[in-house]
Amino acid sequence: MADLWRDPTRTVAERVEALLATMTLEQKLAQLGSYWPREEEKQQDPEGDVAPLAHAMRPLHDDFESAIENGLGHITRAFGSGEVTPERGTAQVREMQARIAARSEIPAIVHEECLTGFTTLGATVYPSSLGSAATFDPELVREMGAAIGRDMRAVGVHQGLAPVMDVVRDYRWGRVEETMGEDPYLVGTLGTAYVAGLERAGIVATLKHFAGYSASRAGRNHAPVPMGRRELEDVILPPFEMAIREGGARSVMNSYADLDGVPAGASEFLLTEVLRDRWGFTGTVVSDYWTIPFLEMMHRLAADRAGAGAAALRAGIDVELPDTDGFGRLVPLINSGQLPLVYVDRAARRVLAQKIELGLLDPGWQPVPDEPVDLDGPGNREIARRLAEESVVLLANDGVLPLTSPKTISLTGPTADQARSFLGCYSFPNHILARTSDTENGIPIASLRDALAEALPFERIEYTDGVPLKDLDRSGLEAAAASASAADLAIVAVGDMAGLFGRGTSGEGCDAQDLRLPGAQADLVEAVLATGTPTVLVVISGRPYALGAFADRCAAIVQAFMPGAEGGAAIAGVLTGRVTPSGRLPVGVPRLSGGQPGTYLAPILGRGDYPVSNLDPTALFPFGHGLSYTTFAYETIELDRTAIDAEGTVGVTVTVRNTGERDADEVIQLYLTDDVAQVARPVRELAGYRRVRIAAGATARVTFALHAERTSFTGLDGQRLIEAGTFTVASGPSSEDLPLSATFTITGSRAVTGARVLTTPTSIG
Repeated sequence: MADLWRDPTRTVAERVEALLATMTLEQKLAQLGSYWPREEEKQQDPEGDVAPLAHAMRPLHDDFESAIENGLGHITRAFGSGEVTPERGTAQVREMQARIAARSEIPAIVHEECLTGFTTLGATVYPSSLGSAATFDPELVREMGAAIGRDMRAVGVHQGLAPVMDVVRDYRWGRVEETMGEDPYLVGTLGTAYVAGLERAGIVATLKHFAGYSASRAGRNHAPVPMGRRELEDVILPPFEMAIREGGARSVMNSYADLDGVPAGASEFLLTEVLRDRWGFTGTVVSDYWTIPFLEMMHRLAADRAGAGAAALRAGIDVELPDTDGFGRLVPLINSGQLPLVYVDRAARRVLAQKIELGLLDPGWQPVPDEPVDLDGPGNREIARRLAEESVVLLANDGVLPLTSPKTISLTGPTADQARSFLGCYSFPNHILARTSDTENGIPIASLRDALAEALPFERIEYTDGVPLKDLDRSGLEAAAASASAADLAIVAVGDMAGLFGRGTSGEGCDAQDLRLPGAQADLVEAVLATGTPTVLVVISGRPYALGAFADRCAAIVQAFMPGAEGGAAIAGVLTGRVTPSGRLPVGVPRLSGGQPGTYLAPILGRGDYPVSNLDPTALFPFGHGLSYTTFAYETIELDRTAIDAEGTVGVTVTVRNTGERDADEVIQLYLTDDVAQVARPVRELAGYRRVRIAAGATARVTFALHAERTSFTGLDGQRLIEAGTFTVASGPSSEDLPLSATFTITGSRAVTGARVLTTPTSIG
């Protein structure tokens, strides 16, 4: 019986109970903790932080031997915390697991960051999540997730801390680049695809940040979230539910923020009632780094770390990351009866079950597969290239693009010759290498300047620096203007550099006061436009910036949301016409720099439909917008029925013709409007979409199967319902350009409980 937990022919539950019965209280608690093998000097230096207040944290156990005395739940970022080669990282994991085995027979789960690829030295960097979202291509995102998962499994990693399922509510928030946009359906479908890719590769996907983090007041990181129940239920929670029910995510990470005064890390409502009782989630909840100390330090929810640990454990957190602190101090509370043992056993069961599912407790398990690995191989690069090319959005074009061999090009701007502008905050070069090197990236990455030189070898391209990314240094304006004056075409590349806690203009802790381009970048654009030379504005950023002050004077505008290691070639490809642009905006591009927060997903009074305020929040370029080098005609919309009951499905078929001369992709979008409801509903919301390749002169017919439950919302009594009434479906190339519409009726009302229809399947015929 003692070895029953080793027997892979037994059920997971049987093995867990057999193992749990052999464990002491201290051993159980050890499974709920973690250890981060960081260099000591980095722990003391605020400039070396790779997570908030890392330098200030002192875990219960500073040394590894003390930390593993009774076993260990997780090894934190053995690869992603420094300049660690795959060989050195795998050697470290082998050694750590061997030392754990000498103290305990239960190996540790190894977790790493993987938001834009495996965050380690030498690994492929894919587009930011916002960039991937601009593809509107779940299948390609799934391929990316699977590739990232294979790389991590090849070096002994078991869990990835991605994707971010937060829905953007305020563009000023620094972590907008980490999200998949401002629409819960887009976030849900793309995030679920990424989860499916990771999980298919055997990696435990971790949904973050649960929940409400992206709605922090004033867009400030960690700020309180003053959100009502309806916004939470109808906007914030659906992507998480979709990724759990349909993607199979096996882990969830809490949000740092408090939601209406209750920190997510201590919220039994979120972590137990919603996540487990309502959705049936059976995986593990891991704390965002130092959530438990923050319950004492920032939220003042507890008088000490032990009290914070007890609050988190009661709420439903199973594993404390990145080090063991609060959970390591719970023995006196349990022995005194202040914290029932049942909470420890509950969490330990979940952690042990996950280790069994991962094969860690099977006979013959090895910590690292014994095979060579290339973390930046041709297969990865091909996926990164396709993602980058599909993500570039052509916002405006007076016909100057694609380029038709101008004699002289003036290239200027802070993102023109800086390859790191293509990379997100959680890419290894910006997350780690930026602290030690201004130029080293660990993998080859061509800048836009380099990519244009390669794409246009016979053109004269004159480069000037222009202005810095965020410093108010205008000394380069004169040279940039002179270069533009002498050129046939000017390209001005502006935008962001991702960083941490104020070291960049985008990323975690890099929030924006308003949506003006950082530093003196707007002055650079104005100086070049004033020359009268046709100007192409290229925005490489992690958030949308207000472009209304000069958009109508640009010959063309291209938006790239940190397109990754292949970003330079992708942007150059769009500019030259090698690539037909097909990206679509996952967030709107605002006209004004103030007036936040605002997204397209708003009721009438949150929009500019009526002149009730002197501030008009109407986007300059709306959600879903993106131009092409061909043209598409939306010809017909047909319903297979005009009335359904509250259990029914209506088929909506949209016919689109490519009326241009290029074969190209079109993202056919379907929007839903609830014509009359008992609460104020969004004017429209994305109900479905499909990226389709349409040959020049050909048509595509896409059918959307829209179930009645896709119209459901949280009613006056706080319960989800389908309400009888009329609904309008509309289709077009963006949320504000909808040439086709039709109306159908739902003939009955009903409450919606349990598992519900979360997606709108599509078919082409």
